Amino acid sequence: MEVTQEKNDPFSAVRIPEFRNLVIGRFSFIMGLRMMSTLLGWWIYNLTNAPFAIGLIGLSEVIPAVSLALYAGHVIDISEKRKLLLRGVGLYFVAALLLLLLSSPFTATHTSNYTIAICIYFIVFCTGIIRSFAGPVFNVILASIVPKDALQNATTWNQGAWLSASVTGHLMGGVLIYQLGNMGTLEVITGLIAIAFVILFQLQPRPALNKVGEKKTLDSVKEGLQFVFKTKEVLGALSLDLFAVLFGGAVAMVPVYARDILKVGSQGFGVLNGASDIGSICIVIILTLFPIRKQQGRKLLFAVAGFGICIITFAVSKVFWLSFGALMISGMLDGISVVTRGTIMQLKTPDNMRGRVMSVNSMFINSSNELGQFESGLAAKLMGVVTSVVFGGCMTLLVVVTTWIKAPSLRKMEY
Repeated sequence: MEVTQEKNDPFSAVRIPEFRNLVIGRFSFIMGLRMMSTLLGWWIYNLTNAPFAIGLIGLSEVIPAVSLALYAGHVIDISEKRKLLLRGVGLYFVAALLLLLLSSPFTATHTSNYTIAICIYFIVFCTGIIRSFAGPVFNVILASIVPKDALQNATTWNQGAWLSASVTGHLMGGVLIYQLGNMGTLEVITGLIAIAFVILFQLQPRPALNKVGEKKTLDSVKEGLQFVFKTKEVLGALSLDLFAVLFGGAVAMVPVYARDILKVGSQGFGVLNGASDIGSICIVIILTLFPIRKQQGRKLLFAVAGFGICIITFAVSKVFWLSFGALMISGMLDGISVVTRGTIMQLKTPDNMRGRVMSVNSMFINSSNELGQFESGLAAKLMGVVTSVVFGGCMTLLVVVTTWIKAPSLRKMEY
């Protein structure tokens, strides 16, 4: 599709109808998934009373998601993208229905908390399989809808939609848990995923690239990996995000802080859980109107360092609003990282390799977020909650210093 672009037009991508359908559908889908994530952390903690059990949610999802990521990238490149995306959204809908069944009064009466927790972990494991295929497809389809001169703008809008859905999902998740309970919240989640399916169904088919299909699976996977490791800016940005979020993610421990340290209950939990995403969406709006024009690599490193400082502040705070502010600012700084990394991935990746490269990207993100959740739970068990979060923030600062010294190409990167 050809669209007349005005230089620095902040709405250039939004003027494309199919892009709007993709973004709105993704918004509804991600909002449902973030509400589910919020609910599962709260649900598991109340079933087990163990911070480590929260970390096991992330581990349950990341094992299949990372294990299948490279193969999933090959499948995406040789498949019709729309059909693959709709299949993934449909399977998430089934997972939500199964969780809804687990949350019913009948299940609670006739099943032990331990059994319910095991069933939750199994369903989360299955969603990890689905996610390895469905997650990267959104970004692959985006690049086929939007002309290249609007790609940076489209990436910013796409990340903004993701972050808006995330903050809305986190906030509404906490509110709905308080108002409707687990079962009522899951009813809303299934509805949101169903709405996403209907909207995404309106997308046009996106056929496979035939020449990719001619390659053997192993050769295809190797090609995607080789591209990532040879493109230093891509590898540097992904590695920085991987280790910073792996050690610096404090969100996994928010249920513990809300209930036991700050003592603000489920309502405060929802607000804290959405704080970083509020900051992220604020900065994405700013970056949409005023994109970073130079020294993106240097600013990326400074942003991640600031993120680590905010995590340390959150860790030691005993005041609700200071904790909220620290998480919100950390979200703003993380938003700079998200947009910068996403733009690098879209601009540097050839069309015939997008599925494989986006799957590698997804593998890094899954590793950082879900393994970070597991690391937070394990560290909390070994060190105590507050000490573990302080440790994570300090490790994030160490990662930035190491990257600054060892990856000068990222520090000097501009696009």
